[in-house]
Amino acid sequence: MLASLGGKPDYMLTIWNWRHEHITLRCKAFSQEIFRVSFSNDLEGILTTAGQGHIRFWKMARTFTGLKLQGEIGRFGKTELSDIEGYVELPDGKVLSGCEQHATVGRRSDQSSDWPQRQATLSRGPNPTVYHGRGRTSDCGCRRLCEGVGLRVHRPGRGGGGGRGVEMDSMNELLVRDENGGSHAMLKWMIKAPDGDSLWYAQDADGGIWKLDLTFSHTTKPPEKMFSFHAGAISGIGMSPLTDLVVTAGVDRTVRVYDYVTKHQLCVQKFAAAGTCIQWLPNSVDPKGSTIIAGFGDGVVRVLKVTKRELDLSRKSLMGSASFTLSQVLKPHNGSVTALEFNTDYTYLVSGSSDKTVFFFSVDEEFKLNPIGYFTLLCSVQQLQLKPNSYERRVLVVGDNGQVSELTAPEPGSVDSSKTFQIDRIETRDFRFRSIKDHLRREERRKIREKAREERREKKKKERQKKIERGLIDPEKEPEEPESEEEPDPDEGVPLFIPETYHINTGFYSGDGDKFWLSLSGFDAGFLYECEFAQSEADEMSQSYGEPLKWVEVPGINETAISFIYKWYANAASNSNMLFFGMEDGKIRIQLPSSSPSPDDPVEFDDLDKYWVLPMHDSESGVLSMIKPSLNGKFLVSAGRDGNLYVFTFLPPDELEEAMAPAKLPSPRGITDDSQMEDIEDPKAYSIEDAKQKAEQDRLLKLAEEKKNGLKKKIQEMRRQFKKLLLKNGEIVPHLQLDRKEFELDPQSKIMLSNETLGRMDMAKTEYAWDSEKQSLALKKLETQFKSKLDCDSLVVKCIASEFEVGSFRCEKLPEGFGNKKLDLMNKASKAGGLTGAARQLASQQNAEREADANSPIGTEPTAEPVVIDETAASQDQRDEEVSGGVATTTKVGTEDKSGKVDEKAAKALGKMEKQRQKRLARQKQWEELYQEKPSDDFEDPRDVAEIKYALENMGDFKLKTAANYVVPEHLRVNTARKLVQLLLLQENMYSRKRTFNERLLSLKFKKSEVLSEIDQLNAQLETVHASLKDIDKIKRAPERPPLIDPETPEEIYHYNRDKLIKFQKEKAANDKSMAMAVATTFTAQGLETDQVGDSLLGASSIKPSSAGLGDGTGYKRPTVAPDTNTIPRLALEDTLLEGEEENNSDRQDSFSSIRQRRLLNEQEKILKRINRLTEKFDDQVMKLRAEKFNLQVDLKRADLRNTTLFEEFVKLKEFEKRENLLASKVNDKFDEKIKMEEKVADSKSKVEAKRMEIEGLEEKQKSLLEEFKANLGENNKWEEFLTKVFKKKIKRAKKKERTGDADEDDEEEDESSDESDSDDDDFDDEDEEGREVLDDSVCPPGCEQELYDMACRLREMRLDNEEALAEEKKTFEMMKKDSDAMLKKTKVIDHSLAAAEKDLEDFQVEKQGKLNQLLIIVVLKMHQIEYLVSNVLPNDLSEALVFEQKGLVRLQERIVELIDEKAQQTRKQKDNKLQNVQLKKGRKMLSSKIQELSSECDQMMLLKFGRTVDLERLEMVTVNRLLEELKERYRQTEVFCDREIAQWEAAIQQQKENITMLTRDNTRRINQMTMLLGEQKVIEENLNSKQKKLGGEYEGKRRLMFAKESVSFNWCNFSPKKSRPSRRRSPFSPAKGDTFSLRLSLPCPSTRHEMPEHQLETFLNIYYHRVPSACTYMYICIN
Repeated sequence: MLASLGGKPDYMLTIWNWRHEHITLRCKAFSQEIFRVSFSNDLEGILTTAGQGHIRFWKMARTFTGLKLQGEIGRFGKTELSDIEGYVELPDGKVLSGCEQHATVGRRSDQSSDWPQRQATLSRGPNPTVYHGRGRTSDCGCRRLCEGVGLRVHRPGRGGGGGRGVEMDSMNELLVRDENGGSHAMLKWMIKAPDGDSLWYAQDADGGIWKLDLTFSHTTKPPEKMFSFHAGAISGIGMSPLTDLVVTAGVDRTVRVYDYVTKHQLCVQKFAAAGTCIQWLPNSVDPKGSTIIAGFGDGVVRVLKVTKRELDLSRKSLMGSASFTLSQVLKPHNGSVTALEFNTDYTYLVSGSSDKTVFFFSVDEEFKLNPIGYFTLLCSVQQLQLKPNSYERRVLVVGDNGQVSELTAPEPGSVDSSKTFQIDRIETRDFRFRSIKDHLRREERRKIREKAREERREKKKKERQKKIERGLIDPEKEPEEPESEEEPDPDEGVPLFIPETYHINTGFYSGDGDKFWLSLSGFDAGFLYECEFAQSEADEMSQSYGEPLKWVEVPGINETAISFIYKWYANAASNSNMLFFGMEDGKIRIQLPSSSPSPDDPVEFDDLDKYWVLPMHDSESGVLSMIKPSLNGKFLVSAGRDGNLYVFTFLPPDELEEAMAPAKLPSPRGITDDSQMEDIEDPKAYSIEDAKQKAEQDRLLKLAEEKKNGLKKKIQEMRRQFKKLLLKNGEIVPHLQLDRKEFELDPQSKIMLSNETLGRMDMAKTEYAWDSEKQSLALKKLETQFKSKLDCDSLVVKCIASEFEVGSFRCEKLPEGFGNKKLDLMNKASKAGGLTGAARQLASQQNAEREADANSPIGTEPTAEPVVIDETAASQDQRDEEVSGGVATTTKVGTEDKSGKVDEKAAKALGKMEKQRQKRLARQKQWEELYQEKPSDDFEDPRDVAEIKYALENMGDFKLKTAANYVVPEHLRVNTARKLVQLLLLQENMYSRKRTFNERLLSLKFKKSEVLSEIDQLNAQLETVHASLKDIDKIKRAPERPPLIDPETPEEIYHYNRDKLIKFQKEKAANDKSMAMAVATTFTAQGLETDQVGDSLLGASSIKPSSAGLGDGTGYKRPTVAPDTNTIPRLALEDTLLEGEEENNSDRQDSFSSIRQRRLLNEQEKILKRINRLTEKFDDQVMKLRAEKFNLQVDLKRADLRNTTLFEEFVKLKEFEKRENLLASKVNDKFDEKIKMEEKVADSKSKVEAKRMEIEGLEEKQKSLLEEFKANLGENNKWEEFLTKVFKKKIKRAKKKERTGDADEDDEEEDESSDESDSDDDDFDDEDEEGREVLDDSVCPPGCEQELYDMACRLREMRLDNEEALAEEKKTFEMMKKDSDAMLKKTKVIDHSLAAAEKDLEDFQVEKQGKLNQLLIIVVLKMHQIEYLVSNVLPNDLSEALVFEQKGLVRLQERIVELIDEKAQQTRKQKDNKLQNVQLKKGRKMLSSKIQELSSECDQMMLLKFGRTVDLERLEMVTVNRLLEELKERYRQTEVFCDREIAQWEAAIQQQKENITMLTRDNTRRINQMTMLLGEQKVIEENLNSKQKKLGGEYEGKRRLMFAKESVSFNWCNFSPKKSRPSRRRSPFSPAKGDTFSLRLSLPCPSTRHEMPEHQLETFLNIYYHRVPSACTYMYICIN
């Protein structure tokens, strides 16, 4: 299958079966432009289209009408609507697409971009990776390998579904750009290379095919540009005059040279603007054929030389074998150069531009363009043509909007260009086209109508003549019919359509006269128009528009515009002349003229029927730019705006092979590097006219400045004279002096000048307010972008006495939220690996303790109550004991005491029993504490475990990470979160160290300021001392105090004063002057006078700023220091000393003076020492900090290397993150499952053990019941057999109902079955009891004590309850045991799964460690650290060496000695433990024998007291059963309460029975009354029925009534009889008693009457009067 998309206007999607060459399906794809269509690689019959504002999903579905295309639009949901250029189809049917908003939805801030997603490509494999390219707003060229971008996922199966955003993190990014530093590539499409896993081919929209290596490793190759071509329209071509070369210029700002025979690009050069036109000059101008002239979009005209490039093996092959040399460059226009035209001998050049100017140049012998002048038109220039064979040099100028002009070009030297190149007056003739196409079409339609009318007239004449000949018509009697009126002209009254604008594609002279041909686009397309200029100025002024003289319709083009016409004469190959029409739809039309005119003959388009068409270029964007033949006429080259360049030939194949020879390139001889001119790259550069105007303006400014300076000098001279007058006025007698105000000739002028100055200042502030605000905002933006990111400014502190200095580190601030981000990542890193090994061991230990607790005996605390008491009673009794203080002494129990109190004897026995019980409990508690302290058999001392663990971890076996058996320890395992934390910690450490150093440097800078201030003070003191010293030779000068340089005061950069402003003004003036000199150089190249430019520019920098200053800008005032002795004249000092000697003549004064001089010298020495001490101390601090900086730089460089290593490891870990998280989560889940299962197993074991203890308790309870029965029965009881049978009898009992609340279980009623006893007793053997009296065990036999019988029945019930509970508990015990065994099996399965998951994780860690080991790490080593020697020689190859830490090596060596000592110590400790074990065993044997002796002694004492060995606890319970007595008393009280309550309920029941009797009697009375009323009702109804039958007699008989035309209509509605009656002949409506009905009567309008039929009247009367009994229900009767 092949899918194709149609363009505007249908946008059809067509599916082709390309093998059979027919269309399978066709459907309209969308209503807007579509960029891409593709089939799904995984799902058959699925297509995707994307384009402007949409993405659509198609499915080839088979319906009952055949195969159809079903499309669904992808919904954008909340996302803004955007164009979609790139998408990728995922294997599951989803589509990942890009958008204009980069949708980089979550991306990190450092990866976000505003470039639209151009394409997304999915690599196939087990781990699919998305490659996506991005377009650009300005320049991009990025190719990203992503796990995710801000793209959208659409669901085709759900109708687009709105899509959802997918955030994808970029894994890698590749920047694609030219090797020579060109612009970034604009990647539009990419495809994977078939010969490589990571090689891709990418299409560059800027014209190129790239080969990309996307392995992203240290061996990754840089992007390679395989092919280069035009990106966009080709605006012009030129053919070489000597060889098979063609030069092209395109809108992509490149000029390229191709060898069209060998299909190779020879050279390419990119300029600052798009190329608009180009020509290759003939060999008559350049014998080498290497000169090219080209015009560009920025108004620049360049003259280029194409020469052969010297062989350079370092260059890529794409550079080509030729090169361009810039011979001349000039800028005549400010708009794009649209046309370049030479005369026939190439001595004159005319250029046209879109800025409505035509520039004239003269060309010298060396082909140097000399500007003559330019003329300004009223329209932009589209095309130029110099009139052939004309001595007047007339230029045909084709402009826009239908404007055509003819100019007479000026002669060289006839225009004065000293001040400007503009030509004010020139001989011109103008023509403005006026459309006649609508008129032509109307004439054509009129002729068609005339022709049709003439045909009809001739047809009628022939038919009449035939009829006359046959004699059917007599011509005399039947004259010829006059012609019918003509049909109205549909165009009559409709004004002609005249387009508002015209666009002329091409124009050229038709001959030597004033005629020319035009071809237009738009409405006037499809015709060639011959026009003529006005013959006189009067004719030109009289008509604003001109109509063509002649027009020719070009057949077969369907009104398609002709972009240009090229005339080709004397074709050597075909020996014929041709006309080539370039069409706007990309077709080439070859026209064969009827004759073979010569090039001098005018062009005629009389016969245009002989032609053929080549549809080569794109029909939408392939407008042909140019067609040109080769020099020998063998080849033809066409270029279009679609960027394609086609080469055609007229040669047969055999001759074509001979012509396929490589082109010869011109030799570079004579072209040196000095001949290469400097290009104009600035699009805002001055044109030659602007440069001349600027030079003229600068010259005038210079003259004005000179005049201004002369006036200033004159004013200065007048000021000096005025000052002399003031001095003279001050020297004369005071009363003759003039007042100061008398010198003011006009006081108001001073006020006016001051006011004028203030006004100008305000005006200047107002004028520059916007610029000031703009610059302020720009400064703030720059500070925000560059300065605010820095923690401190760049600072330098220099020594005072030396040139050494120390600078600060560039330290950027940490981003906001860095600390929170670090803490979050640290928390995440701590949780990322799940439970560590120690945590798992702790969890296992807790589970083991829990299991040990479950296995420990439950309920070891004995109870004093008998086991026969149920749990409820026992708990109640226990609560009573707690309330009463543990011993119940206030309650007394007696079997026959009705007061319910226990006698004193029982109370004393109970008190004694309680004391014994407390003693026994205390003893049992001691035993439990001892058993708890006893360790288990598998107990391990935690100290021993810790020591063993430490020994295993530090036993000295150092395993290399590259070893095959290396297992990554759990505490050394890393992931992305931990690695990112390491990166952040490293960055934070680097930042803190830089910041600390910068703070110390800043404090040192402040200290230098203090030191310099103190030195200034000392220098001032020293100058005072020097002024008092008389001996000049003893004066010692202090070292010169160095000023603070700019790097030491970075804060002063942002503060300015007058001196800085003046300095900036001077620098700016110097820069302007240098720029002006550069422009002057360019002007010289363009033919201007250098002296004029130089003189004009000197005046711009002649402004002299005032010299007032405020300091040196350092922030410190420099003290006034006396000049050195080298600058002070020595004679002046000697004169001062002589004067002092004359004043001090006495000896005393001499002595004082000498003492003072010595003091001054001493003071001088102190000051100098102080200065030197301050200087040395400060310099020492600087040198110390400088040394620290060197060490810190080394550390920071190592930290940078470490940072690089960590980042590479992070990238590697990022690749394993998903798998690691999956495996870790699997291990954690299994471990959590194991913990939960162990908890369940421990819980189940504890429950099983508790249930076992309960069963044992029930069994003990059963034994105690039997013993109690025997004890109560006594010895030698004659009723023992009968009572035993009663006690062991099995009876059927109903299950007891559970009752909620606090009621006792003894109150529950028991339902016995009818069969109360079984005849068979399982506990007795069947015996023949004949002859013996059979007793009824259901009642107490006579002679037997009732109390004993009741006791046996009570104990029997307790026994049966206990047996039922025991059976239930055993059943539950078995089920719990099965569940516990199943849990144990499941635990083993989980253990195996956990071990397998841990093994997978461990293998993964080994694999990950292997990948990390492949990373290269830089380690800085010194020579003394290398101990890897072979034969005491350092080998050249250190790949087998191992980098090991010195401390680690020493530690391993020391560990050997430590292990030997530990081994000896453990041996001694083992011997001591063996001796202690022997002693403990001996002590255990002694204690065991003592226990046996005490046990035998206790048994003997029991034999002496009781006669047998008894259980003391049971003995105590049998003597006095306190609980039993209390329960009996409680039972009696409950029985009394229940009897009282039963009596109350019986009284209430009796009262209710009496009420029911009264109600029954009243009801009987009412029923009798109702029966009587019903009988009376029946009699009344019968009377009424009989009376109704007798009514209506007066209405019987035939009657007639007058009604309306329509008869009365009856509508029976809702007739529902009460009951069915026997069928008989009745009227349609026969209601009976109890029936329900409704009747609707429609009466006629009274306007018309007629007689109603008798049967209808009878029916009406019968229904209305007779058929409706009174007992019926009337719903409604409606009369209309």
